[in-house]
Amino acid sequence: MGVGAAIVVLIGGFAVVVVAGMLQGAVAPQTVPSATPTATIVPAGVYVHVEGAIRAPGLYLLPAGARVVDAVSAAGGFADDADQAGLNLARVLVDGEQLHVPAVGEAAASATAGGVTADGRVNINTADAAALDTLPRIGPALAQRIIDWREANGAFTSVDDLLAVTGIGDAILAGLRDLVTV
Repeated sequence: MGVGAAIVVLIGGFAVVVVAGMLQGAVAPQTVPSATPTATIVPAGVYVHVEGAIRAPGLYLLPAGARVVDAVSAAGGFADDADQAGLNLARVLVDGEQLHVPAVGEAAASATAGGVTADGRVNINTADAAALDTLPRIGPALAQRIIDWREANGAFTSVDDLLAVTGIGDAILAGLRDLVTV
């Protein structure tokens, strides 16, 4: 057998192995072990529990970036006794939040004017600049950065999220921890 014939046989054998591998891959997908951990698949949206004075209370999956108005719409709209002014319809929703739609005459869940709760703590998700400015080491500029952060990123899910705001470090957070709530 000549060298040319040997090369043809080798190429033909290689082609058979490649085609057989392709067919096997099409029939039975193989899992390839990975040295790196696999990422958790997160839905491209937010789960929101809508309850209160709403037509169809329940758990809704809404697109990322959805706002309160979208949750109200998904839940069938306001009930006849809903206090429509009791919500900020433009607020961006956060995954896992519970959205309570108050009825007319119902006391707000614990917030009073400016985002200060009945127990005197400042709710960092609803406080205006004036309420935030009453906190130690928070001036007008830092209060505005807190508001800007929540408008860009949605509601804070914990007090520790304040660390994401430029200008707030561990020392400032330690001084705020007992004075604020989400």
